Amino acid sequence: MANSKVAAYFRESYDELMHKVSWPSWSELQGSAIVVSIASLIIAAVVFLMDETFRNILLQFYKLF
Repeated sequence: MANSKVAAYFRESYDELMHKVSWPSWSELQGSAIVVSIASLIIAAVVFLMDETFRNILLQFYKLF
C-alpha cells in the first residue's frame, strides 16, 4: 500500500515536470541571470558602502575617548 503511494507520487511528479511546467527558454534564462548578477552587485556595493560608513563613524567616535 505505501509502495503504491510512493510510486504514484513519483509518476505524478514526473508527469507534472515534463508536461505541466513551463520551462524558460535559453535566452530568457540568460536574461534573468544577467538581471540577478547586476542586482547582486548593486546590493553588495550598497552593503559595502554602509559598512564603510559605519566603520568610519565608529572610528571617529572611539577617537573621542
